[in-house]
Amino acid sequence: MAGRLHQAFRRTCEERLRAHGLSMSQYALPRALAAAPGTAAAEPARRTFVTRQALRGVLAGSEAAGLVRVAARATSGRALPVTLTDEGRALLDRAEATVQDVKARRVADLPGAATERLASLLTAWARNLADGGP
Repeated sequence: MAGRLHQAFRRTCEERLRAHGLSMSQYALPRALAAAPGTAAAEPARRTFVTRQALRGVLAGSEAAGLVRVAARATSGRALPVTLTDEGRALLDRAEATVQDVKARRVADLPGAATERLASLLTAWARNLADGGP
């Protein structure tokens, strides 16, 4: 059941994000960079559950489009920091509004009490998985 719900959510987001020229993977990169600016590319890969190899392609395309900037030199170690450009931030803001709209649609027809109960149940579900269960 959860898998079907996630697939429906992802499919709807993919469809709506196309208007911004983004896939979910392409949306995930600037979102991860906004949460942790200046991190190396490996960090957004971990945050978005994408392999480093897959992220390289998204990163290269995003850099070519002027959405991200990869530093010429590492600040420490060998990893090159990646940051959003102003254009990347503006695109992320538009895409984020689209995803938030899809999230709101998930519960649009549910009464407030049902929405609160659903949130409570899902929180318990996530906690049980994280803690190893009751």
